Amino acid sequence: MRGGSPAVGAPAPSLRRFSPRGHAPIRLVCFPHAGGSAGTYRTWAVQAPADVEVCAVQYAGRGDRYHEEAAENMGDLVGPIATDLVRAGFAAAPEALVLFGHSMGAVAAYETARRLSARGQHPAALIVSGHPAPSLARGATVHQGTDAELLADLRRLGGTAGNLLDNDDLMEVMLPTIRRDYQAIETYRWQPGAKLRIPITVLYGDEDEEVLGDEADAWHEVTEGDCTVVVFPGAHFYLEEQSEAVLARVLSSVRAAV
Repeated sequence: MRGGSPAVGAPAPSLRRFSPRGHAPIRLVCFPHAGGSAGTYRTWAVQAPADVEVCAVQYAGRGDRYHEEAAENMGDLVGPIATDLVRAGFAAAPEALVLFGHSMGAVAAYETARRLSARGQHPAALIVSGHPAPSLARGATVHQGTDAELLADLRRLGGTAGNLLDNDDLMEVMLPTIRRDYQAIETYRWQPGAKLRIPITVLYGDEDEEVLGDEADAWHEVTEGDCTVVVFPGAHFYLEEQSEAVLARVLSSVRAAV
């Protein structure tokens, strides 16, 4: 469309629309955790009310993008996503766009919001889950370990079904991609810059060893908008055990912002 914004639905390699709602006035774009895929949010896409279209990000290296090489750093991960949001027309009405991310996805959503904001296309809100504030990112070296050590960490976090982790053939195929995801988040270092100007909602589980209360509270440092922290019972993947309750809270934040 010359001289105007691209239409919603234009090709965007990293975005998946499981329940397309072209006329929905609100779009919630969800970023998966390390090793996760867009399919993580298929249920949310179906369960969301008619005026909210839930879209999911499909990182390279998995699902229908299996033959693409996964990113090794956060910049390479989020750069194409921000471009796709613009190409798909989502950033043409940023006041109706909300970004959500869990674990690694929280940082990816935040960095994407920064890139859109730098273009003057500030999303309506950011919702993050299961990760410390960017300046407190812990870093780690699991990605440098053996396959057995990587599998052990996946089991510790609990986000992947045990029967999948026990499938040697599947893990042989997927571990290189998962390792790159780990590398991207473990080597991430926050770079100071302009604060966001949007509200942030922070979600985490009260038994999650990956993010403590003060690390969640510190998200307020990256925005000039309001920052609300909500605690759920559970560990790192509390949102899988309480999917409906978490979606309800997410939608509450969406509606408050849009």
